[in-house]
Amino acid sequence: MRRHGTPLLAVSRSALRAQWDRFREAFPRVEPFYAVKANPNPAVLKLLAAAGASFDAASLAEIDAVLDAGAPASRIIFANTIKPSAAISGAAARGVDLMTFDSEYELDKIAAHAPGTRVIVRIKVPNVGSAIELSLKFGVEPADAIDLLIKAHKMDLRPVGVSFHVGSQCTRAENYVDALEMAAIILRDAHLKRLPIDIVDIGGGFPIPHFDREHDPFDDTVAVISQEIDRLFDANVRLIAEPGRFVVGPAGTLVMRVVGKAIRENKHWYYLDDGVYGALSGLMFDHAKYQYKALRDGNTQLSTLAGPTCDSLDIIARGEQLPELELGDIVYVPNIGAYSVATGTNFNGLPPAKVVTVP
Repeated sequence: MRRHGTPLLAVSRSALRAQWDRFREAFPRVEPFYAVKANPNPAVLKLLAAAGASFDAASLAEIDAVLDAGAPASRIIFANTIKPSAAISGAAARGVDLMTFDSEYELDKIAAHAPGTRVIVRIKVPNVGSAIELSLKFGVEPADAIDLLIKAHKMDLRPVGVSFHVGSQCTRAENYVDALEMAAIILRDAHLKRLPIDIVDIGGGFPIPHFDREHDPFDDTVAVISQEIDRLFDANVRLIAEPGRFVVGPAGTLVMRVVGKAIRENKHWYYLDDGVYGALSGLMFDHAKYQYKALRDGNTQLSTLAGPTCDSLDIIARGEQLPELELGDIVYVPNIGAYSVATGTNFNGLPPAKVVTVP
């Protein structure tokens, strides 16, 4: 902190690698493609590229970041189902030939700007109980998937698979069960129609703990998903996934400093040098729930934490049990490596948290 100042997002290299290895061990049949959007920091991408990771990119800029990190284009899936035409042609020019789609209009664009590309249809699946319901915006009805795959084949594209996403921070294993069964039905129907579909992309959504460190929700879903995979898909089916939060979330700790203090509503208010417009943006955009800790001992009292901007929206948390803090004291947040600096801004001209890697 003396060297880098605050706010600071410290990403543990050992924790990042441990999460990556944990996913691989939990799902030996599934090839993970790290979701770059979770944290596109170059150091994070380089570490994962060196570990042999594949990558889920959602834009041309993310594709370039992955290539700069040393991963080949063959290990990238362009997994945004709505892509600008220039991004499609740009990805193809860089050697990326695996893309997702969920509409006829997207197929038209891919066929026009990246002929011969391998394509995966994304279907709409239940997102019940997930923190963010991605099915509200993405995915075709499962009943329409085969027709779109046939159309892709007729357009001289190469339909190769089906994908889904059960929603972010999914703690309901039934979502995966339902989605995997839908994907299996589509796969069997495609084979009957002689479509060479051999990829099932099970997306992301794998949860991490925020407040409750004694209970890890990931463990509850592993056995169920693995059992369904083995039941539904033979060894010739290639299974891939797009974990982001699960890989980088537990590896990140945000360090902030108290820059202001007041008594309001009969409570201590502490103003920190980062907030909801910065690395705590997950409070707004990601429905995240964080744990706030202080590097000071003492009796705790109900306190409010606020960010440094002039906007009254920038209130981080109310009713936190904290010891009385002084100007310059440290408040830190664990499990914040994902969707934090990635969605932060420079509102009010305040610089974002600096990202550094630590052992």
